Amino acid sequence: MGIVKTKDGGEIFYKDWGKGQPIVFSHGWPLSADDWDTQMLFFLNHGYRVIAHDRRGHGRSTQTGDGHDMDHYADDLAALTAHLDLKNAIHVGHSTGGGEVVHYLARHGESRVTKAAIISAVPPLMLKTEANPKGLPKDVFDGLQAQLAASRSKFYRDLPEGPFYGFNRPGAKASEAVIGNWWRQGMIGGAKAHYDGIVAFSQTDFTEDLKKITVPVLVMHSEDDQIVPYIASGPLSAKLLKNGTLKTYKDFPHGMPTTHAETINADLLAFLRS
Repeated sequence: MGIVKTKDGGEIFYKDWGKGQPIVFSHGWPLSADDWDTQMLFFLNHGYRVIAHDRRGHGRSTQTGDGHDMDHYADDLAALTAHLDLKNAIHVGHSTGGGEVVHYLARHGESRVTKAAIISAVPPLMLKTEANPKGLPKDVFDGLQAQLAASRSKFYRDLPEGPFYGFNRPGAKASEAVIGNWWRQGMIGGAKAHYDGIVAFSQTDFTEDLKKITVPVLVMHSEDDQIVPYIASGPLSAKLLKNGTLKTYKDFPHGMPTTHAETINADLLAFLRS
């Protein structure tokens, strides 16, 4: 593990294990690098160097009062890759982390990157607008902020217990260990970062970012994603990318890297080796 300083004086916590071609993991809201434990161990054992950071205001990174937007997220990721002097890196992002990866590639270029994958990711745009009629209404995200402000601890129990992992689906068996780990990661981070982060992941339009990217990108999304609806995300991102490949799952949840790690890891590995 280590610390990298940001331009505005913050500190970003990261893990860096192993040798070989680097894979950099960007986590979802409001979690931490720990959400990638299963993937990091898997790819470490397959000869890769694995790196994951806690986004600013999340996990063990500085709980800054501002900068909780995609520009800062991308700049912090760029600071990390420069600090480690990464070359031929593969970037993998889940949910909000998928937006972070896309914005990083568009904003800072691809000189250090060879491939990327975005999983259950927020691009192109989650918010419903005239140009994006399949998105979600703003009051959905206003409601998330209201729940967070009223009782973050309760909100962080309800979300993984329900739609995040699909435990609200008929016949699904909830895992207390998975729910508790989600709550633990969320509560370590800062309320202000998480509150502002809802705007960052829901209102950032990644359309032009996606058009700029030329490296191969695997877009992994499930038709049953209850957090980032499939109809307004995965297929649209794949079409906007110059070299995008869409991998669709039928009934996996938003948090499929956890609930279906064996499948996700195998599909990621096949893409990296292709």
